Amino acid sequence: MTDFRKAVVAAAIAVSGLFVWAAAAPGQDSGSETYRQLELFGDVFERVREDYVEEITDEQLIEAAIQGMLSSLDPHSTYLNPKTYRDMRVQTRGEFGGLGIEVTMEGGYVKVVSPIDDTPAYRAGVKAGDLITHLDGDPVLGLTLNEAVEKMRGSIGTTIKLTILRKGEEPFDVSITRDRITIRSVRHRVEGDIGYIRITSFSEQTEAGVTNAVAQLKKELGDRLVGFVIDLRNNPGGLLDQAVAVSDAFLERGEVVSTRGRREASAQRFNAKPGDLAAGLPIVVLINGGSASASEIVAGALQDHRRAILVGTRTFGKGSVQTIIPLGRDGAMKLTTQRYYTPSGRSIQATGIDPDIEVRQARLEYVNGPQRSEGDLRGALRNEQDNGDADVEGEAATDTEEDYQLVRALDLLRGIALSRSYGN
Repeated sequence: MTDFRKAVVAAAIAVSGLFVWAAAAPGQDSGSETYRQLELFGDVFERVREDYVEEITDEQLIEAAIQGMLSSLDPHSTYLNPKTYRDMRVQTRGEFGGLGIEVTMEGGYVKVVSPIDDTPAYRAGVKAGDLITHLDGDPVLGLTLNEAVEKMRGSIGTTIKLTILRKGEEPFDVSITRDRITIRSVRHRVEGDIGYIRITSFSEQTEAGVTNAVAQLKKELGDRLVGFVIDLRNNPGGLLDQAVAVSDAFLERGEVVSTRGRREASAQRFNAKPGDLAAGLPIVVLINGGSASASEIVAGALQDHRRAILVGTRTFGKGSVQTIIPLGRDGAMKLTTQRYYTPSGRSIQATGIDPDIEVRQARLEYVNGPQRSEGDLRGALRNEQDNGDADVEGEAATDTEEDYQLVRALDLLRGIALSRSYGN
């Protein structure tokens, strides 16, 4: 073995120790086999370094090898070079640069988990489930997820062309201008007598945002407040601790979520503390196929404890937890280390969470045709209490762009409130 190959094998052994340091010491035979495999890696490394058609740096080869090892495990394990790692840390703080889409890989293409509200991608009409096949005309096939994301990011004000494959449609191009993505992860507004809370992601400020939203809605509506709609549609997830905190905010007691890895000692259980921000008022949670990861933890916890009714369509089904492990030279790896389970013990990995009431998104259309009433009949008696000030005409049919799933959620909450008032 050449000195260079020995150095490569030694370096590979050192890197592999990052993954197995906490494991039991392997037997002699296992160690020998590992050494032989690493020697094979050294042979390949040296041959590529010397004979590849174009010059390539040692750093590129090592990074590609690490990336290949991690990405072969599952779609969410990956190597984060220093720039990507910095970007990820910025994103969890709620601000980053780019297009504003949460993505994964599927079949060699970039799959959109969800567009983030009020971002260039959202405004351009990118939808959850879209497959991105080309970036500026170059095919995505053959790229890693990190490489594709790196190409989509760039200087603010520059434009990139995405080729999108959408189910039931021919491929089409959409040009998007990059911008600084500042995420306000929680928004709220009043919908009549109901408080509407939209959570777009789980970043460091999400718990505080939800607490503030509930307080503001209570202040604005007072005794008229009959319940809350929590909208988790197209929420790609984020920080585990924030998902636990948001679930805890609406639960008085009980388990929120549990996580389990390969070793029994790594198991964790997260429990709610006393105190319900909503003070027992009914809650409806909106979900869809873009609701993933941390948003599924919240939906699963509130559903299992029967604290909320889930309305919409089945969620994405990401039931795993990734740990960020810092490496040398400011890089890191994101490694899938645990699966999570809802309070009832469900794993939602690859299956998702089914809503209690399935409501597919649709266009709501009001139809008012010709109508006859008692007052239209010849000789009908007049209502002595009618002062005759108004003659109401039927409205024309209206084609509206209202959010059908939200309309159904609001109707459901008002029905619950009405039922409660009859029960008092």
